[in-house]
Amino acid sequence: MEFRIADTFTDSLARLTTDEQKAVKITVFDLQLNPANPGMSFHKLDKAKDKNFWSVRVNRDIRIIVHKSESSLLICYVDHHDKAYDWAERRKLEVHPKTGAAQLVEIRETVKEVFVPVYVQEEIKTSAVKQKLFTDFTDEALLTYGVPTEWLNDVRDVNEDTLLELVDHLPYEAGEALLELATGGMPQVVKPVEKGEDPFTHPDALRRFRVMSNLEELERALEFPWDKWAIFLHPDQRQLIGKNFSGPARVSGSAGTGKTVVALHRAVFLARANPDARVLLTTFSEILANSLKVKLRRLVVNELPLAERIEIFPIDQIGVRLYKANIGTPKIVTRKQILALLSKASSEVEANKFSRTFFLSEWEQVVDAWQLTTWENYRDVKRLGRKTRLPEQQRQILWTIFSKVIQQLKKDGLITYAGIFNELADFFSQSQKSPFDFAVIDESQDITVYHLRFLAALGRNNPNALFFAGDLGQRIFQQPFSWKSLGVDVRGRSTTLKVNYRTSHQIRMQSDRLLSPEVTDADGNIEKRSNTVSVFNGPPPIIKTFSTSAEEIEFVSDWVLKLRQEEVFAHEIGVFVRSSNQLNRAIDAIGKTGVPYKVLDESVEAISGQIPICTMHLAKGLEFKAVVVMACDDEVIPLQERIETVADDADLEEVYNTERHLLYVACTRARDQLLLTSVEPSSEFLDDLKQ
Repeated sequence: MEFRIADTFTDSLARLTTDEQKAVKITVFDLQLNPANPGMSFHKLDKAKDKNFWSVRVNRDIRIIVHKSESSLLICYVDHHDKAYDWAERRKLEVHPKTGAAQLVEIRETVKEVFVPVYVQEEIKTSAVKQKLFTDFTDEALLTYGVPTEWLNDVRDVNEDTLLELVDHLPYEAGEALLELATGGMPQVVKPVEKGEDPFTHPDALRRFRVMSNLEELERALEFPWDKWAIFLHPDQRQLIGKNFSGPARVSGSAGTGKTVVALHRAVFLARANPDARVLLTTFSEILANSLKVKLRRLVVNELPLAERIEIFPIDQIGVRLYKANIGTPKIVTRKQILALLSKASSEVEANKFSRTFFLSEWEQVVDAWQLTTWENYRDVKRLGRKTRLPEQQRQILWTIFSKVIQQLKKDGLITYAGIFNELADFFSQSQKSPFDFAVIDESQDITVYHLRFLAALGRNNPNALFFAGDLGQRIFQQPFSWKSLGVDVRGRSTTLKVNYRTSHQIRMQSDRLLSPEVTDADGNIEKRSNTVSVFNGPPPIIKTFSTSAEEIEFVSDWVLKLRQEEVFAHEIGVFVRSSNQLNRAIDAIGKTGVPYKVLDESVEAISGQIPICTMHLAKGLEFKAVVVMACDDEVIPLQERIETVADDADLEEVYNTERHLLYVACTRARDQLLLTSVEPSSEFLDDLKQ
């Protein structure tokens, strides 16, 4: 007998208390071991339209809903007695007549009214009657997208105000297709299941139902029921994870589309498919690497030998480790030392036109990044990310300064991270063996020139050797540069994910206003964001501007306390500010609530029971049910200090872009609720969000 679990079960399990979950897990384990055990208390649900629905008693109040046939047992749902029965009475398991996929379908007649959510009703009262969206689609076309037959009329009646509520009642693939059609896209049609084949093998069915072939697999599914990404994958994700690529490949997509999920599963797939291979899974920061380690442990909780062959480190740590092992112990120069050397060298040269910040940026983004060692190299380098126009005479003055710094570093035996990775790239280019057979790079939009040069040397253009996951719209650290010029050409091997799992439609839609609908990299690869769809609905972001910071602090404090009353856990609430200068406003607001909090830095993870507070830069890779972005004031974002240090008007665009990306990153950490606050005058970016 096939033993399956549905994603609706893992969702419902996660909503129970810890003690209730423990009792449920014991019962589910017993069901898998012996579903015919006389001790199992099955009860047939007479009121259910689907006669294969049964309930299984966990304790006096908790019931598991199962779908039982001669060949399979599907664990569908769990809840308190009345709620569990109500769920079963409003659903049926059926095979879609067109796609052949197994679907849990909400019975149309049990839904008294497909209503418009409260948070858009006022808008509808004051607006004209909206045009119906799908009147021109035939039954055949709508069925092709997985729309259940009994919901066809509702689909034809829907307009842009009622679409999101309707989508909540439909199977995932149908809802996603309708949202994509409504935004001008053309959904991909998955090949139907052949007659006589198992309807659970359809790619859309695999997103909802998974066979639990052994106790270890079931244990993993129940250990972290909220981590659905570890069990249920979208067909687009599944295709990428197991695909063979002839060279470097990249997956992109806006925030929340599952790029990190794909990267994790890709690393595990490569390790499984190549039993002796060593896989590097890396990213640019320690906090993100720690998050990847936690997720990997959850993904392979019962496969520790496999996990041992997947190394997860921030990329700079990997570089230092490999340098020590193959070249020697590096004496790494600090940023503070570089600033001192630049200051000293510039004081000896007439260079008053340029600021201290410009010197550091030019050094980090151009001279050191590209490891330029001669005047000719500096004169001729392509300045893709540096839009400042520098006449040759000014470049000569600057090179006088930078050459002094280079000479002093060499004299003192100091090396930069760029120098480390440049030497490693040369070493592994000439070596017969690479320390890693495969490298998977998450948040790849923020890797540097020298990181990519090193990775190119590791990969050597071997099939499947390099796999990148990232979003150009979230680039907040690095200026753009040509990957192709460094030997990493992903053209023809780039895929954009378009289904957003983490962020509600309302939050995603408004956050997207901060960015262009298309983002292009330095090699001409285009990432389109306009056809991204979210799989769930929610309240719109709240944007508030106050006269004083005291009023802002009071409002944020009350809002967070309200979340706690709604049983949102402390660690499910994130609070972000632009920089450390605004941290005290966030600390004062959360301190006023009396809820424990933790100020995060690069090496600190969020802790259960505490509200994490951090800068927007550290928010990258995190996710929360609710997010507060405070101090969105004028001259805070975009940061006035950055604007004032721009040497040429042409560089302003880059500053504004990265500041927009930064606010976008902060906003899209929210799943269900988002609050943005400011003190008058507020950031101009908030006007974009309001439009």
